Amino acid sequence: MILREDLEKREYEQLSSFAAKAAESRGRQVEEEKCDVRTDFQRDRDRIVHSKALRRLMHKTQVFLAPEGDHFRTRLTHTLEVSQIARTISRALGLNEDLTEAIAMGHDLGHTPFGHNGESFLDERHPSGFKHNVQSLRVVEVLEPRGEKRGMNLTLEVRDGILNHTGPGVPFTLEGQVVKISDRIAYINHDIDDAIRGGIIKESDLPKDCLEILGSSHRQRINTMILDLAGQSDGKDHIIMSDEVSFHMNKLRTFMFERVYHSKVVKKDEELDKIRNMIFSLYQYFMEHPNELPEENKGMIEEFGIDEVVKDYIAGMTDRYALNLFTQLFVPKGWK
Repeated sequence: MILREDLEKREYEQLSSFAAKAAESRGRQVEEEKCDVRTDFQRDRDRIVHSKALRRLMHKTQVFLAPEGDHFRTRLTHTLEVSQIARTISRALGLNEDLTEAIAMGHDLGHTPFGHNGESFLDERHPSGFKHNVQSLRVVEVLEPRGEKRGMNLTLEVRDGILNHTGPGVPFTLEGQVVKISDRIAYINHDIDDAIRGGIIKESDLPKDCLEILGSSHRQRINTMILDLAGQSDGKDHIIMSDEVSFHMNKLRTFMFERVYHSKVVKKDEELDKIRNMIFSLYQYFMEHPNELPEENKGMIEEFGIDEVVKDYIAGMTDRYALNLFTQLFVPKGWK
């Protein structure tokens, strides 16, 4: 039987000197007894995988609002693709795959319904603003129940990676840095794939110099970025890309913002107005009717305040739950 101590010993024998070691973790919010067969980072990954917050990502928008096809990405499939890309890079660099996977699986747990548009509208409405990475950290620290306790009590390495997977912050582990750039590699490439499938753009619309440098297919582009990142970062205490690949990756990202993310075809103004109205209406309703919040949310009002609790409730909704609840509360019902 392979015990936790054996796995921790293997990390010292097999991983890079730059890799995070489970035995050297900076610890949890609350100290707890170690598992016999899993390292701390493996336990963190498992807690995230078994969480309700992760399951809800199945029904949260990635880019397309309420897509009709079965093959468009959701927030959950995005998370799985980030995890796979990040694990491949971490394996190539001799980093800690368990830590990498835990951060990747948890990085988007705080995302709102209706993707970044829902995030923007909730940021507009909530007095303290809203950032999905900050909310993801709040999910794992406070909101996700674990038995009778609140929060998952994850290690600092995982929490830091989740918080800093986007924005100006830099994760203090290389594993967290790998997830941060893997997130970008994943969404640029899979959003191109979805946009082509949805007829928003054609392969021939993509910048030709980007195709020449990165590859002409989805598979080739991801492979180029992964190999470049691994090659450039090998033996270094930070994660980097070559200037050439980084430039063309960011050029593709700019193209996607211009042609897809801000496209009136993908997100018509009237549809965005409906989503904004939905977010604002639900927010105002529960501000005025806090007793109609679920019991687990109501129990946190005294500690965190009504605004924070309402924000948590709306951020945790799936697209279809928000639609159904809005319909129930605001759409008149016919006589039976």
